Amino acid sequence: MRNLITGLIFIAIAFSNISCETRASNDKPIYKNSNIDVQDRVRDLMSRMTLEEKVAQMAQFVGLEHMKKAEEDLSPEELHNNDALGFYPGLHSSDIAKMTEEGKIGSFLHVISAEEANKLQGLAMHSRLKIPLLIGIDAIHGNGLNYGATIYPTPIGVASTWEENLSYRVGEESAKEMRATGSHWAFTPNIDIARDARWGRVGETFGEDPYLVGNMGVEMIKGFQQGDFTGNEKVIACAKHLIGGGEPLNGTNASPLDLSMRSIREVHLPPYRRAVQEANVFSIMTAHNEVNGIPCHNSKEFMTDIVRDEYGFDGFYVSDWMDIERIHTLHGQAENLDDAFRSSVNNGMDMHMHGPKFSASIISAVREGIVPEARVNEACSKILEVKFRLGLFENPYVDEKKADEVVFNQQHQATSLEIARKSIVLLKNDGILPLKKGQHKKIFLTGPNADNETILGDWTWYQPQDRIITVKEGLEAVSKDKGFKLDYYNSGEVIGKTTDKAIKEAALRAAKADLAVVVVGENSMRWDWKNKTCGENTDRAHIDLPGRQLELIKAIKKTGTPVLAVLVNGRPIGEEWLENNVSGILEAWEPGTFGGQAITEILFGDVNPTAKLPITVPRTVGQVKLYYNHKPSHYFHKYKFTNKDPLYAFGYGLSYTKYTTDNIAVNKTSIKGDGTFTVSCDVSNIGKVDGEETVQVYIRDDYSSVTRPVKELKAYRKINLNAGETKSVTFDLSTQDLAFFNQEMEWGVEKGMFTIMVGSSSRDKDLKSVKLEVSETKKLELNDYKPNYPAM
Repeated sequence: MRNLITGLIFIAIAFSNISCETRASNDKPIYKNSNIDVQDRVRDLMSRMTLEEKVAQMAQFVGLEHMKKAEEDLSPEELHNNDALGFYPGLHSSDIAKMTEEGKIGSFLHVISAEEANKLQGLAMHSRLKIPLLIGIDAIHGNGLNYGATIYPTPIGVASTWEENLSYRVGEESAKEMRATGSHWAFTPNIDIARDARWGRVGETFGEDPYLVGNMGVEMIKGFQQGDFTGNEKVIACAKHLIGGGEPLNGTNASPLDLSMRSIREVHLPPYRRAVQEANVFSIMTAHNEVNGIPCHNSKEFMTDIVRDEYGFDGFYVSDWMDIERIHTLHGQAENLDDAFRSSVNNGMDMHMHGPKFSASIISAVREGIVPEARVNEACSKILEVKFRLGLFENPYVDEKKADEVVFNQQHQATSLEIARKSIVLLKNDGILPLKKGQHKKIFLTGPNADNETILGDWTWYQPQDRIITVKEGLEAVSKDKGFKLDYYNSGEVIGKTTDKAIKEAALRAAKADLAVVVVGENSMRWDWKNKTCGENTDRAHIDLPGRQLELIKAIKKTGTPVLAVLVNGRPIGEEWLENNVSGILEAWEPGTFGGQAITEILFGDVNPTAKLPITVPRTVGQVKLYYNHKPSHYFHKYKFTNKDPLYAFGYGLSYTKYTTDNIAVNKTSIKGDGTFTVSCDVSNIGKVDGEETVQVYIRDDYSSVTRPVKELKAYRKINLNAGETKSVTFDLSTQDLAFFNQEMEWGVEKGMFTIMVGSSSRDKDLKSVKLEVSETKKLELNDYKPNYPAM
């Protein structure tokens, strides 16, 4: 307390001195001088701000156009008295506009056009201090809520490439499109560890492995922020959701997580530590859920004690969609909204998303001594720092005419197509693929996802049709060149409403074709919410193909025509019948703008598939939760009637050529507790097609004081190999890669034997192993640990 009081006095004196110096000068205020250091500008501006203006920086609202959708049929007077249709009961969009002019709002979200962004900034310029607005948007895989944006494959597809540089490019290019259309803050990456296939948001993540998720997340953050995010082509990233949303108790979004702190620290927290320490992420969003009885929005342990104090986070926290209110209304941890707002801020929350009651509550709490003003100053200063570094005080507006030069430009299109090609996983091939030119005179195409925007995935809005290539359009474009006639039948695009007539007609037409391509999966389209089967807040109790899609495929298969199944989906589909009965399976995930072209190129061998699964695919929902890095006793006993092994393993993916991994070696047989070692192997392409293989390195602590996973991914590298070529690959590792939290929750390595495994997937039969001894137990410093980074 003594240090806090001393600090507050120092801050007050500093603000006073700056203010006096400025008043004594005829020059413009320090905070308006772009040549002055950012921290000095922040201090100067805050010295001029009232408590109300500081708290306003912590308050976020939805955009005016978003609100107006609720106001189309109601007058302002009616809205003031309507609790159901008004977005903010008692407030009209004109009221929000006035609040912006008065400097009572610091941030907006769901602003989807440059025109609206400029309008809002213009309102803010009428405020006393002319503080610009910080505008955030869910640019999860491109700025997809913006009409005409480049839509990249969803994050689960990006992770399937096992190429971090592609994650970086999504961030970098999305930042440019965001700034061109008036946004400055991306509510991404989602670095949740996805451990439940029922959860609708799996596709929004980078999968199930902390190491792979961390690599992808770090690079995407770097792409968005590019250092200190100074300039007009960069934005701040937002790592989310702290913490554990990807392992919900019943598979549904926002359900509780009850898990040991050991598992939380070893599985769920590592990507956040790396986001802070390696990428300097400047904002973090807390999770909907509660963890071990404490709502994440009210967790001092996670927000302050661990991530800020232990890891060194120096940015600001933002709540998720009105989740602070749910501390009272859902979790029942606070007796009223005031208690919820105040405890959340005291425990580390810096910005409220979104709504009108927060500001008044915090202002009164400061005046009553419930929330220290120092806590408000801390939050406000970080938000202002962002606005200064982004250059918003110099120019809060965007050139609406130039947006078209940036959005969906050729470079961004090329990146989207490249990622799509590298994100599609070949799950099964009985020899039918790649299709040969002229081999099939007639190809029949059907399925609910064959010719619509499901390939774009969640967090996109309806897009221009000339900026999307569906599977139908992809096949049509090459039909003449590849020597086949395409017969497309729309068997129904609404999953769950396929008719008997449609199934019968599809079978009749398939019988007359040489090959049937059936595009099935799920629907994550946000603008078609009533028909969604996947995505945010769209969870399922099953992981098979929803609706009558399997019936459709079975009817086609019964005709004797070979069937290729293309899966377009945002989470794993556990459909064992497909593996056992169709000729080939492509896991396309949600491949984005050029998904149809990329799928077609892989089908015909113009592109050799290289993707690997970043998540385990269960055979049935009864296997959930299923992940590769489980404990030894996880499958001590078997299931009755069901194979305990996954349908497809983490790291698995086929190619049109064959690879071998040989001569596995470690350069040392024994190392000390702080030692390093090198793993090496030879990788050969023994097939007839050039390709790329992803070599994966796993470790296991054979015997330890705390049970350890059967294997943990610690390194990987993607290798280009011409047909017949062999390359030697090395990986530099250390005892940090072998460390864990012991019984006293101290980070370190224990002496003993370790198994080092190298191969093409996490399956035992795909791995070869060697042994390494650690000769001493040693305590290590977690914050010194930087995992092995693949060559970029």
